[in-house]
Amino acid sequence: MRNLIEFFLRYSSWMLFVAYMAAGCFMLFHSNPWQHHVMLTSANAVSAVVYKGASNLTAYFHLRDINEDLQRRNSALELEVINLKQQLERTRELVYADTMTTDSALQRYSFILARVINNTTHRTHNYITIDKGSADGIRPEMGVMDQNGVVGIVNVTGPHSARVISLLNNHLRLSCKVKGHDHVGSLVWDGTDPEEAILEELPRHAVFEIGDTIVTSGFSTVFPEGVPIGTIVKGLRDHDENFFALRVRLFTDFTTLGTVRIISDSMTDEIREVERDIIDKK
Repeated sequence: MRNLIEFFLRYSSWMLFVAYMAAGCFMLFHSNPWQHHVMLTSANAVSAVVYKGASNLTAYFHLRDINEDLQRRNSALELEVINLKQQLERTRELVYADTMTTDSALQRYSFILARVINNTTHRTHNYITIDKGSADGIRPEMGVMDQNGVVGIVNVTGPHSARVISLLNNHLRLSCKVKGHDHVGSLVWDGTDPEEAILEELPRHAVFEIGDTIVTSGFSTVFPEGVPIGTIVKGLRDHDENFFALRVRLFTDFTTLGTVRIISDSMTDEIREVERDIIDKK
């Protein structure tokens, strides 16, 4: 109690000054229309600055939700592109047929969004960890891509996380082709540059030009046909003179991976069962 009294006595002059100032301002702005108008204008200006700052802060914290929404929209658009491409191929194949197929690639494939929580790019065998697992529908041998192109293939799954074999892993070989052509080769990372890979075993009679796009061939249940991978930057001499080797600049920037998409193919089990029966009969 004594300390409180001493505090008031010590700062009594300042308190009295503040009280007089408050009373003077009240009488000035309350009794004079012009000063009252100036006060309201200034208060509105200060409020506008405060509200704008609060709005910007709120918008910043909503960027994550906005980004995920954009990823979902991009996923839907990419599925539509895949659907249109395959429908176009069917149209070309059935141009002389009497009936058209009604199957839709959009119904066959779907995407599961996941966030990268660990990633390496400087090793010979690089892996990526994502925050979705078997509880979210992730299974081994599912293809993984981002908004730019192929990222890798799911290798091991836990209930709420999974490990992905990165495209920057020389154990991974991916069936690819030059866009617009049917000749197929194998894409593999040579362990040197995280921005480039090598397309091997492309037949010598294959047609290509520098700058052509490399896409997935569709010869598996991992990736649908036409998923972009990169562009040709250089032709190389293959170990076998009957084949080409091409250096490919990858579309995906593995050093900045954030949100990825796991490709789910509803026909995977059926296709594998059919292939297993064929192998058993042999």
